[in-house]
Amino acid sequence: MKSSGKRLVSVLDGQAVSPPPVWLMRQAGRYLPEYRALRAKAGSFWTMCNDPVMATEITLQPIRRFGFDAAVIFSDILTVPFALGRTVKFEENIGPTLDAVTSAEGLERDPAIWQQKLSAAYETLRRTRVALPAETSLLGFAGAPWTLATYMAAGRGGDEQKAAKLWGYRDPKSFGALLDLLGDCVAAHLIAQIDAGADAVQIFDSWASGLPADMFERWVIAPTKRIVKIVRAAKPDAKIIGFPRAATLQGYEFYADETGVDGISVDTSAPQDWMADLDMPIQGNLDPLLLVTGGSAMERAVDELVDAMRGKPFIFNLGHGVLQETPPEHIAALVARIRK
Repeated sequence: MKSSGKRLVSVLDGQAVSPPPVWLMRQAGRYLPEYRALRAKAGSFWTMCNDPVMATEITLQPIRRFGFDAAVIFSDILTVPFALGRTVKFEENIGPTLDAVTSAEGLERDPAIWQQKLSAAYETLRRTRVALPAETSLLGFAGAPWTLATYMAAGRGGDEQKAAKLWGYRDPKSFGALLDLLGDCVAAHLIAQIDAGADAVQIFDSWASGLPADMFERWVIAPTKRIVKIVRAAKPDAKIIGFPRAATLQGYEFYADETGVDGISVDTSAPQDWMADLDMPIQGNLDPLLLVTGGSAMERAVDELVDAMRGKPFIFNLGHGVLQETPPEHIAALVARIRK
């Protein structure tokens, strides 16, 4: 994996970089007028995810506007359930829906078919790699097994853990089989993204919060550790960021110690002194609402975070994703403030 001269990759190697590299989760999206114009032509979010020409253009839009240190591929975590044979739909004002499952039986297990169904992501990465400035990192990603299982068990998006938790409690063997299959597909997907040009990959466990400690270890830590092991067996130099969102400070520390990731992304609840003391590269964690607010409130928060993490291996990001109502000029001001 090529890393020369890329500031974000240097941080994942454990180096402190000043000013810190910056990219934002959901930096390509509905807050940008150029994205909305393309979406109007495409007709649906899912169509854009599966069209490499459109997805490449969307990936590059925030790089052209803001000069971020990393581009993140325009895709979605639900491409993995799609690869496993589920029908996925994105409906306006409703969000994602998919065929719910109650067993891992009947799901696609052929890696060649996974690769074919996920091929749009790899072509998007190849196209983006060619178009990016040499110094800009390219990020791939996938959802973690637990978060994907919450969608697959409920048949819809949102913070809906009930169906997955009940399944895990009632039939841990069957639920574990689903997590293992998801882990195999996620690992293969991450390896293929690295092969297609990704400098680093991020594992999103968006619904890692609210789990009892033993279930957090069983459903979040263990599957992620297994994925990292599989990826590293194929790609020893792979750079992997983990994001067990809202996992509690103890949960974040456990995740950092046990999973083998190179860096950890944290949500807005993590205190800056705790972040500075964590002995690994860390990414985060500005409140996305401060981007909506802008002005002096945002500037103060940016300065405080940059100052707190000075001399540490740190990637500036949000505690979650850019909100739709964010003015683009606030993001331009954010990047300028970080680099002042």
